[in-house]
Amino acid sequence: MEKKQKLLLGLTSTPMILIYVMAVFCLIAALRQPAFLSPATLINLCRAGIFTMCFAICEMVVIISGGIDVSFPAIGCVAMYVPMWLYNHDMGVDSVFFFFGVAMLIGLVFGILNGVLVSFLKLPPLIATLATSSVASGGLIMLLGTREYTSLPPSLDALYSVNLITFTDPATGFKYPLTILILVPVFLCIIVALIMKYTMLGRGLYAIGGDKNAARVAGFNVIVLQFIAYIFCSVMASATAMIYTTLMHSSTTTALMGEEMIIIAACVVGGCRLTGGHGSVGGTILGVLLITLVRNNLNMLGIPTSWQTFAVGLVLLLGAVLSSIQARRIEKMGKI
Repeated sequence: MEKKQKLLLGLTSTPMILIYVMAVFCLIAALRQPAFLSPATLINLCRAGIFTMCFAICEMVVIISGGIDVSFPAIGCVAMYVPMWLYNHDMGVDSVFFFFGVAMLIGLVFGILNGVLVSFLKLPPLIATLATSSVASGGLIMLLGTREYTSLPPSLDALYSVNLITFTDPATGFKYPLTILILVPVFLCIIVALIMKYTMLGRGLYAIGGDKNAARVAGFNVIVLQFIAYIFCSVMASATAMIYTTLMHSSTTTALMGEEMIIIAACVVGGCRLTGGHGSVGGTILGVLLITLVRNNLNMLGIPTSWQTFAVGLVLLLGAVLSSIQARRIEKMGKI
């Protein structure tokens, strides 16, 4: 009986439910539009998921540690705008290392600020990061203006041109390149998964997310771990923002604003709990895949653009409800 319960629990787990939903979505899309099964669709999904995946992994680490960060879109806007502003005002060199270095340095500063607000001043993480978001976005516009930069420096343009593969559609002749920057979220997921599962740092983040006092008694430095979580999120979000600028050929003061709710929802749908202590890279990947599928392929189902946000909301609501039901089932079975 116990084996049957484990099997049933596995087949109805949150990751499996997400896989079922994605399989049904893909089946319907393929029936409505056979072009969905083209390699071009996979390449487009990979390109569209680069930013979402990187942001989601960053946010996942913070959520697991018992916090939340809604400031990373604003920090990302500052991080991608300032290097472009410096370059266009002859105050920076044309180097990929310069652009990403400045961006990540900005992320480090804001990450430390979030860490101070949450760890030392004991502000609620939502309030602290909302304040940081307002300071970042408001300060950026006040100091540097709102000009949009739509041309890349030669070094970033060269990076944009480096592709792993290029698929040419035999029917249309269109080319679909897969940028080498797709390796960033791939390596990020692998590294974070290994850290969270096999290191004391990962165990410490889970511990403080589950119970800070118990983690402190067990010997974990809660303040240091919180700093690490927020600094990691801000630094990697800043690097991701520069990837966004490179691939989109655009840098504005508001380009990423509003993405925080979708990213947090993808983490929650993937199994993270806002109370902390729960979540995994694998589940977050599935959550991001579902979000990316829905956001980028609803037109293949004939759904008007005006309804796409509504449809995404329904999928997210469904995922959150299913995750909640799964958590209650596990609690009743005495697994946690």
